[in-house]
Amino acid sequence: MSIDMSQFIAVYFDEAAEHLANMESLLLELDVGSPDPEDLNAIFRAAHSIKGGAATFGFADLAEVTHVLENLLDRVRKQEITLTAAMVDIFLRAGDVLKDMLAAHRDNAPVDAVPIAEITAQLNQLSSEQVLPVANPQQALTVIIAAGEGFEHDVLCHELQRHGELEDFSPGDAQTPWRFRLKTASSQAKLIDAMAFLLDPARISIEVTGSQDEDFGLFAPLPLPATDLSVDEGFGFFDPLPATSAPALQDGEGYGFFAPPAPPVAEQGGEGYGFFVPVAGSNTPAAVATKPVEAKPSAARASSERQAERGGDTSIRVSVEKVDQLLNLVGELVITQSMLAQNALQLDPVTHERLLAGVAQLERNTRELQESVMSIRMMPISFVFNRYPRLVRDLAGKLNKQVELRMIGENTELDKGFIEKLSDPLTHLVRNSLDHGIEAPEVRLSRNKPAQGTLTLKAFHQGGNIVIEVSDDGAGLNREKILAKARERGLNVHDNMSDNEVWMLIFEAGFSTAAEVTDVSGRGVGMDVVRKNIQAMGGRVEIQSMTGVGSTMSIRLPLTLAILDGMSISASDELYIIPLTFIIESLQPRAADIKTMAGRGTVINVRGEYLPLIALYDIFSLTARKTSYEEGLVIILEAEGQKVALFVDDLLGQHQVVVKNLETNYRRVSGVAGATIMGDGHVAFILDVAALVKMAQQVTPAEQIAELV
Repeated sequence: MSIDMSQFIAVYFDEAAEHLANMESLLLELDVGSPDPEDLNAIFRAAHSIKGGAATFGFADLAEVTHVLENLLDRVRKQEITLTAAMVDIFLRAGDVLKDMLAAHRDNAPVDAVPIAEITAQLNQLSSEQVLPVANPQQALTVIIAAGEGFEHDVLCHELQRHGELEDFSPGDAQTPWRFRLKTASSQAKLIDAMAFLLDPARISIEVTGSQDEDFGLFAPLPLPATDLSVDEGFGFFDPLPATSAPALQDGEGYGFFAPPAPPVAEQGGEGYGFFVPVAGSNTPAAVATKPVEAKPSAARASSERQAERGGDTSIRVSVEKVDQLLNLVGELVITQSMLAQNALQLDPVTHERLLAGVAQLERNTRELQESVMSIRMMPISFVFNRYPRLVRDLAGKLNKQVELRMIGENTELDKGFIEKLSDPLTHLVRNSLDHGIEAPEVRLSRNKPAQGTLTLKAFHQGGNIVIEVSDDGAGLNREKILAKARERGLNVHDNMSDNEVWMLIFEAGFSTAAEVTDVSGRGVGMDVVRKNIQAMGGRVEIQSMTGVGSTMSIRLPLTLAILDGMSISASDELYIIPLTFIIESLQPRAADIKTMAGRGTVINVRGEYLPLIALYDIFSLTARKTSYEEGLVIILEAEGQKVALFVDDLLGQHQVVVKNLETNYRRVSGVAGATIMGDGHVAFILDVAALVKMAQQVTPAEQIAELV
């Protein structure tokens, strides 16, 4: 029998990544002075699960590192050693090493042995250090399980052993309660919470035992299970193999993952992760298959634990390629439906009433299908936000600053394509706020501010877009310093520039106001990358700043890359789409408002503000159809903090269009961001507004238009 294990290994990689993310999140939230026991248990379980899967699938190096980490975490959670801030730092670095190892194994690449050796040595050193144990008095308790249906008493024994010394127990049945005598330092509430994983808490009661040497004839010698049930090396995929003296299995006989058939025993609790029916073990105690022993998570940990839970019947893993293919097919369906609707307008509504009703129903169903498929690609922005607590913690320590990170709107959803591309821009903005924005503690105190600065990540929906803000309560941007640096670099600036125009200068390539180059900033490569990446996603960046109060960097993005809300316009005989996010207003120009200024070409006066006036005729070398500006329309656009007036022949209407990549199907065209197919079958170009603003600075109005001024 040939078994393809690749699908199971892929699941392990995904699950291990989730465990590492959960572990890092919990470590960052730990109160070192008084850690939450549930947090420590959850961190231990994450390392334990990673180790189990690594051993199952033959990643020996990964299993060795996590084994050392797991042992240390086990001592911490059992209060055998005292947790310190240095330990947390090393645990975080261990998580980084494990991430790199997982990535290497996933890509079948060589694993760097140097960081593995370093972190293993650090973990071993922590284990060998003499750390004073936390004093905690023990007491003798009797745990009583009310009579009723059966439960896995071996697993319960092991769970109680994790909390102390299990001395005796008196077995029960459907009519007689079970009694366990335990010497422990754990509280009664903690014991009940731990056993709730296996039993209904309503069946559990605990009494304080008078003397540890008195058994009152209630307890028989305790037959403890021979197997160390704390080791779940199957990562939830397979039950433990029964001990056997049979020869090693050969190729095609199970590959070591399945035990040979054996006489059936009582129903076991092994989890097959939905792939396998539990394998029957032998009758020996060492072969009893059990569920991994885990304490029931508390309510406080429910949200973080939920990320690592297996989806069961509520979710399914599907490759992104399949979702993209489905999305593309739905896009084609939308185009086809739009064509049918366009043609149906020419039919007699009386004669073809039923046909038109069907077309209308098709339109509603198509829109609902489109929205449903789009929602599949939507993911909470927490997938991006969750990486920044670690970044802020590490960078603030390097800069000797005190920073509190606040995250608002983590559940706001956006397209998965944005999730993957947002990481770099947001990282640059966060680093910029930490380095340039938030002051050092002594500086903040001298300015009557609290020593600890605040960095806020916020996401919310606004007007069909998603807005992501990176705000700080730091020093704010320095207008004079930015202008001086711009003049030094030879940029065309003047003192009458608006604040918004000055702030946008920091996005120029190579622009930096840092006094010296460090490993954090100063090279002038970062903010220009932010602007380029956001523009590539069809979005824009905005800045608000006040000296001494703080700054807010806002990223405004469309909800998805595949669907676009736009305004269709005409110029000459061509049809174009302008994304609505860039449109401020449209107006009918008057000849008296149009002027020619030296060095700025043609401009239009819009309520006292003179804006550059360009025509699509000039941008795309089209034949002009209008004999005067008054015959057409002007659309006011804004991109990169700059406004421009675009002269067109007419506005045709607002549409939701399916975006097609022009480079994939044709080639790159300046001033064009993509294309779409309209309802009548014609192809319309989607304008790249940011590129048009730059092109407007280089285009001299065509002679035919200039004569109209």
